[in-house]
Amino acid sequence: MSKYRTTIGIEIHCELKTGTKMFSGAPVKFGETANTCTSVVDLAMPGTLPCVNREAVKLAIKACTGLHCEIDPLVKFDRKNYYYSDLPKGFQITQQFHPVGRDGYVEIETEDGERKKIRIERIHMEEDTAKQFHRDSGTYIDFNRAGVPLVEIVSRPDMHSAQEAAAYVDTLRQILLYLNVSDVKMEEGSMRCDVNISLSADDTLGTKTEIKNLNSIANVQKAVAAEIERQSRILDEGGQVEQATRRYDESQKTTVLMRKKEGTVDYKYFPEPNIFPIQLDPAWIRDIQENMEELPGQRRARFMKEYGLGEYDAQVLVADPAMADYYEAAVKEAKDAKKTANWVMGDLTAWLNKENRTFADPGLKPAYLAQLVNLVSDGSISGKQAKTVFEEMMASGREPSVIVEEKGMKQVSDDGAILALVTEVLDANPKSIEDYKAGKDRAIGFLVGQVMKKSRGTANPKRTNELIREELAKR
Repeated sequence: MSKYRTTIGIEIHCELKTGTKMFSGAPVKFGETANTCTSVVDLAMPGTLPCVNREAVKLAIKACTGLHCEIDPLVKFDRKNYYYSDLPKGFQITQQFHPVGRDGYVEIETEDGERKKIRIERIHMEEDTAKQFHRDSGTYIDFNRAGVPLVEIVSRPDMHSAQEAAAYVDTLRQILLYLNVSDVKMEEGSMRCDVNISLSADDTLGTKTEIKNLNSIANVQKAVAAEIERQSRILDEGGQVEQATRRYDESQKTTVLMRKKEGTVDYKYFPEPNIFPIQLDPAWIRDIQENMEELPGQRRARFMKEYGLGEYDAQVLVADPAMADYYEAAVKEAKDAKKTANWVMGDLTAWLNKENRTFADPGLKPAYLAQLVNLVSDGSISGKQAKTVFEEMMASGREPSVIVEEKGMKQVSDDGAILALVTEVLDANPKSIEDYKAGKDRAIGFLVGQVMKKSRGTANPKRTNELIREELAKR
């Protein structure tokens, strides 16, 4: 643990889930052939003018609302001037002076299990840059990403550990996914994190460094921990931390220098002259807000109230919207909400992981899982038999009642039929009766096993146990 006070702020770039780009009609598609999703606007051809994407503004408003931000109804854009090969215009259109949202917050869970509020300074819209590929033969550029709509979400420096940083990113990712603002696929670059870290020996802020383009929540935590260690070592040796931009090297498990950090003045911001200010209709904003999707926190609370789930179960289910949707579809037809949750989080999740599938395409109808839960709940099959039925369901896609019927697995719960087997087993095992009378309760297990064997596993185990004890009391 570092003896220095760590202060962390995070900037998140999140691609908006639109069909076209921020300022052109070019399509937004991941993984397409290089330079096929572009337009003359994206490539900054002479005489072209940007046109603001209405859907992008709508999604930005949803993001602001979900993150409790104050929305600015006056939309203005600015130019961020710098030269780099991935920026065809020589500048980026962004919102430096008039962000669409300010002064929001999210709540995270700390290592101690406490709830902590992380403030959000601003949310602004901008366009993405092109993508570069560095090869031995040179640097290649794919302009498919140039102009893709983004929101940048800038936190206050309210985080003080690697765990808090990771929790913040995870919480933000969940909210944006639930609101359908973005697909937040960090591995595809649709959500990217820049983390600012500083260390100091007191309550003042130290010199910060920025770690660019972290592409997973795990790497956020690892990179922050590595940078804390690096800066601590410098300070311990009496050195000074330099303000710089760095990247995280997974193989070396450390951060690596990219460049010295530019200041805001270096970008020479000024208002974008080709986009006039846009005054948003308050009624339009209100309509967007009133028709938003359920937030993850709201869904967790509802799962606990409606289905009687504990906080842990609700949190696990809600973490993946597709899993939560599947559970809700199944539990509507199931007799036991808790058992349904156990099957979804346990056996079904394990099977999907093994087969490299997701809840978006699980290969099992929710109604079939509900039917399986009901067969166990009403005593038609045992829990052990349900495991066998589940494996057959996943392999064949057939409904559980059919499998149970074909395999002759349906449990016998009729007292008369079970009692006949119990009597037969007791008559054949006088030694077990003596053991039970002598206080050896394990004899019950042996006798139950014998009845289950004779019934080929179809006798209701619970009722079998009860009837054996009743008959033993009579002998």
